[in-house]
Amino acid sequence: MATKKIAIVLTSHEALGDTGKKTGYYVGEAAHPWAEFVDAGYAVDLLSIAGGTPPTDGEDRSDPVQERYLTDADVTGQLAATRPVRDADQADYDAVLLAGGHGTMWDFPGSTELQALVRDVYERGGVVAAVCHGPAGLVDVRLSSGEHLVAGRTVSAFTNSEESAVGLTEVVPFALQTRLEQVGAKHIAGPDWQPKVVRDGRLVTGQNPQSAAGVGSEVLKALADN
Repeated sequence: MATKKIAIVLTSHEALGDTGKKTGYYVGEAAHPWAEFVDAGYAVDLLSIAGGTPPTDGEDRSDPVQERYLTDADVTGQLAATRPVRDADQADYDAVLLAGGHGTMWDFPGSTELQALVRDVYERGGVVAAVCHGPAGLVDVRLSSGEHLVAGRTVSAFTNSEESAVGLTEVVPFALQTRLEQVGAKHIAGPDWQPKVVRDGRLVTGQNPQSAAGVGSEVLKALADN
């Protein structure tokens, strides 16, 4: 039964490796899908790995969608005290979307609670989506069969080229594009900083921040087809 509710998962990690700089989730990668979802009549729960207020890794208040998200009463209330993933019930959601930001590279892969949420939503027939660095949360997800969720599937994520362009290749714990390919995904890369969204059935992924709205739109299409 459709719940008309979607979960957007945010990182709780704020240290950018050993650089002394801060990181977190990129606001636009949550805001643009959120807008797509709520405008289509879905309720959205904002979850995070550890709960509480998630750290941010950049925002653009000149973007009206991000401004709308950051000033929405429901969003601000949730961001003040996000529910931890461990307390989420997969049966509540038609879809789960993993927003990006470099923080995800540290706490998404090791979260067994996130892996369980993604697996259970997918195996129940829901839609799984991720954008930019969000697919870091997919690299360790295994289905009940033992197979990697992304094995043999077509995906897109922040590319090795883009990581090099921002100067963080030696800072992140692994190269996301490479790791996805190592676990059997077929990674499709578009040009740096251009929108690239890939849908493989009920799996929707996007390459970079510019792909966030497109990921949201494709999630809605996948739900409509479901």
